[in-house]
Amino acid sequence: MQKVCLVTGGSRGIGAAVCRALLNRGCKVYALSRSGTGPDGAHHLVGDVTDPESVEKAMAQIAAREGRLDVLVCNAGTVISGAVEYIPSEAIRRLMALNFEGTVNCVRTAIPIMRASGGGRIVCIASMAAAFPVAFHTYYSASKAAVAAFASALHNEVRPFNIGVCAVLPGDTKTNPIREKFNEGDTLYGGRISKGVAAMERDEQNGMDPEKVGRAIARIALKKRVKPSYAIGAVSKAQLFFKRFVPESFVAFVMRRLYA
Repeated sequence: MQKVCLVTGGSRGIGAAVCRALLNRGCKVYALSRSGTGPDGAHHLVGDVTDPESVEKAMAQIAAREGRLDVLVCNAGTVISGAVEYIPSEAIRRLMALNFEGTVNCVRTAIPIMRASGGGRIVCIASMAAAFPVAFHTYYSASKAAVAAFASALHNEVRPFNIGVCAVLPGDTKTNPIREKFNEGDTLYGGRISKGVAAMERDEQNGMDPEKVGRAIARIALKKRVKPSYAIGAVSKAQLFFKRFVPESFVAFVMRRLYA
């Protein structure tokens, strides 16, 4: 049976790559975004994951057309950078509303649809920044850590309904993410804000091909069973493996040298 999939943030970057990978695997794909655009072959829905009513309307359309939802990939997200003390509270709320609450809104709406049709798969896109928090991307790291913890707890919560849940932690990926920058205080911090953000952007530009990441996420989404979390890419997997055996102070030292 053809799998019915919904990918949020499917208009660009990793989300668009996931849509293409799922389409290539024979799935019927719906892409949800504010613009209502995305890869050819996908069904495009206009919606805002930060608005519960918008999410419910989009999923109701899918349920009415298809009678079920087999796969949900919660990918919509954004990045903010800057020093903790200078980033406005409103910017923090926007970040958390999209990265974390947007995931929650989609998952809460999908669970009863999946349960009614006998099960499904929920994939929450976190980040390696959840495991290795990055200075001057502190709020972004916190939002992705929240997504990872949410998925890990939910993994056990809905397992009796045959709903598999996991978090995916991609490493640096060449996607040009939407980033809201706050450079206030850079002089006070000795230029470390601008240098740290530039280092992160450089790593992203030298990162993995988003199509490779999209194919990896699609494979995970279509597995028969999933574990609570997955890293993508050999480097990311090695980093998580070695983190188990080194002191936290050493990890902090390395992250400080890289980005702070």
